[in-house]
Amino acid sequence: MARLDLAVAKQSIKAELERRTDDLLALNHAIHADPELSGEEFRAAERIAFVLDDAGFEVEVGAYGMPTAIEALYGDGDLTVVICCEYDALPGIGHGCGHNVIAAAGLGAALALAPLAADAGLRIKLLGTPAEEHGGGKIELLREGAWEDADFSLMVHGMSGTDISASLELYTAVDRFDIIFTGKGAHAASAPWAGINALSAATLALNAIGFLRQHMMQGVSMNAIISQGGTATNIISEQAVVQVEVRAFEIAIWRDVKKRVLACFEGAAIATGCSWEYRRTEYAYAPVDPDPQLAKLWDDNLIAGGRTVDHTGAGGGASTDMGNVTQVLPAIHPTIAFLGETAIPHTAEFATAAITAAADQAMLDGAQGLAATVLDVALNPALRKHYQDLKAARPAGATQVSLES
Repeated sequence: MARLDLAVAKQSIKAELERRTDDLLALNHAIHADPELSGEEFRAAERIAFVLDDAGFEVEVGAYGMPTAIEALYGDGDLTVVICCEYDALPGIGHGCGHNVIAAAGLGAALALAPLAADAGLRIKLLGTPAEEHGGGKIELLREGAWEDADFSLMVHGMSGTDISASLELYTAVDRFDIIFTGKGAHAASAPWAGINALSAATLALNAIGFLRQHMMQGVSMNAIISQGGTATNIISEQAVVQVEVRAFEIAIWRDVKKRVLACFEGAAIATGCSWEYRRTEYAYAPVDPDPQLAKLWDDNLIAGGRTVDHTGAGGGASTDMGNVTQVLPAIHPTIAFLGETAIPHTAEFATAAITAAADQAMLDGAQGLAATVLDVALNPALRKHYQDLKAARPAGATQVSLES
C-alpha cells in the first residue's frame, strides 16, 4: 500500500466526482422518473449495475438470492467498506423518500474511491439494498452474510431542512404485523344474535390503543388501520384484519410497548368472543446506533465542504433497516439536506423536492462526504487498526443475527 496524502486524496475524489457529475445526475433523474416498489426495482438495479460494470467493478445483480440486490466489488485491500444504495419507491407518490438520491450518492462515493483503492488498501463493496420502505432488504442481506467481511459500513439519506449530526440517534425500532380476528358470520338484520362480530373486535382494539397512547413515553408511536372489516352491511363480519406498527427509540421500551399493544387485541377478542391471531408481515427494524467516530468524521467532512451541521437533534422518529446494520458492526446512516426545501417525507411534495437542484447538490455533497469519510479511516493507521481489530474480534456469524421482538 502506497503512502497517500489525505488532503491530496480528498481532492482526487472531488475531481473524480466532478468528472462524473453529468452521469450521476442522469442516473439520479432516471431512477426518480421510473419509480419501482420494494422488491421490484429491476430497472434501477440494472442502471446502477451498468455504471459499475463500466467502471471496472465485479458486479452481480441478484446477489444473495435477492433478485434486485446488487453486490459490486473493487480492489483487494485488507480494509473492506460497504457502501449502501437504496432505490425503492413508495406506492402512489414515487420517490417520496428520495431513494434516487441515496442510490446516486452511494454510487458516486464508490466510483470516486475506486481510483484510490490500491494505494489506500481498500476493498470497496457497494451493496444495492432493495425493499427498505417495506420488507427490510438489508435484514435479509445481513442474514445471508453480506456484511460478514465488512470492517465498517455507511450510506446517506436525503432530507429536507438542515444537515443534522450523524452522531444523533434519530431513528426508531419498528415492528409491523397483522392481527386477524375471526368471529362468526350471520345476517345482520334477521339474526345478528347468531353472529360474532370480528369488526367489533377490531374497532374495540383500536379504541384500546387510543387510550393506551396517553401512557406512552415520548418517542413511542403506535399506528394501525383496519385493512379488512367485512364484505357487506347486512352480514356480521366473520373476519377482520388490522395492520399495526409499533415504534420506539429503545429496543427494551419497544418490546414492552408491543406486549401492551398485543394485550389490547387479546382483550378485544375476549370481550367480543372472537379468536385472534398474530402474523408478522415484515422483519423488525432496529434503531440506528451510529458509530461515534464515523459520525464525527462525516460531520467534519460536511463542515469542510461548507455545510452547517445541527447538533440539536431536531426531528426524528422514522425507521430504517440500516438500523439493523448499525447494531452488529460500525456504521452510520447520516442525512444530507436539500437546502431550502421544506417538504415532509413520504409525500408527493417531497418526491418533487427530491429532483430539485438542491437535491442534486445534496447527492453530490453526500457522495463526497461518504468517500472522504472512508479515506479518513483508510489513511489513518490508528483508525484503520481500530476497525480491523473490531472485525477480528467479531465472532463468525455475528452480523447475521436478526433483531427479534
